[in-house]
Amino acid sequence: MQNPFETGHIKNYILLYVSVVVIMVLFFIATSLFHDVESVEIKLFSTDVKSSESVDKREKISKDDSNQTQRFKLLDKAY
Repeated sequence: MQNPFETGHIKNYILLYVSVVVIMVLFFIATSLFHDVESVEIKLFSTDVKSSESVDKREKISKDDSNQTQRFKLLDKAY
């Protein structure tokens, strides 16, 4: 194998590296120029008492269901 520093191939490696860097910089510039940022509307959620009551009812129902039926049998000993 030949040493690229002695045979003059180092110019090709440097040219390849520089071309990759230039392409990356061009893509960065292109994406930053053509990227339109739209303004986002702030959404406010209403805090109704009715919605919190319905969540409480659902939690009570789900807790009752889990106590009635056990799908898995627990081990007598914890390892």
